[in-house]
Amino acid sequence: MTVALVGAGPGDPGLLTRRGADLIARADVVVYDRLVARELLDLAPTGAELIDVGKVPGASDQQAGINALLVEQGRIGRRVVRLKGGDPFVFGRGGEEAEALRRAGVAYEVVPGVSSAFAAPAAAGIPVTHRGLATSVSVVTARVGEASSTGVDWEALGRLDGTLVILMGTSEHRQIAEGLMLGGRDVSTPVAVVHWGTTTRQQVVRSTLGDLPSITLPAPAAIVVGAVAALDLGSTLAPADEESSTDDTDGGAEAVWPLSQ
Repeated sequence: MTVALVGAGPGDPGLLTRRGADLIARADVVVYDRLVARELLDLAPTGAELIDVGKVPGASDQQAGINALLVEQGRIGRRVVRLKGGDPFVFGRGGEEAEALRRAGVAYEVVPGVSSAFAAPAAAGIPVTHRGLATSVSVVTARVGEASSTGVDWEALGRLDGTLVILMGTSEHRQIAEGLMLGGRDVSTPVAVVHWGTTTRQQVVRSTLGDLPSITLPAPAAIVVGAVAALDLGSTLAPADEESSTDDTDGGAEAVWPLSQ
């Protein structure tokens, strides 16, 4: 392995995959994004080089430089982990990095991660599909390409059934709401905004599509639009309860999950 494109997960460091943790523990260099949990960087061995390539929203594009850095480090034979929030191939531009590495003849591995598109709603108690409410889910980013891009056709998305999960949309609340309603979504459609989902900083605001412009939670946040956004089915087992449910009567077995409350 020379370069690994590793999904860091949605924010909670405990949601990193075992493969991702193993690669970080053996890395010579970790190239990481702005939203990656600091605890994941602590997994790198002493002496590993940590390179912050995090992009501040609104800053000029840095992707070409990141691609060149990965190629350079891979060509000299270093074990490189490119640590990306969520999943590297879900709005993470991991595909562009893979293309650059392939063109340069640098071997690479893709390690999927848990995407905030599904993890943030789940942590807020929102199943993005639910029998009787939503049989499909569409995931979209509100930020499309360069500044010259024509943007997202919110009106077309408003004509779709099912759940809509919007990432990177905190500065576009008004445009999102207006476009979706023009496409046919009702003003009373349930909406939830999940800020820093899965982390100790998580905040959730539930409202309606008509009131979306008044929600002021900042980035990072996932916006959920659809009937499921009104649900609140979050975990009822707190971490302390999980620890106390350990059963050591069977040869020191791991905790047995409670089957009833």
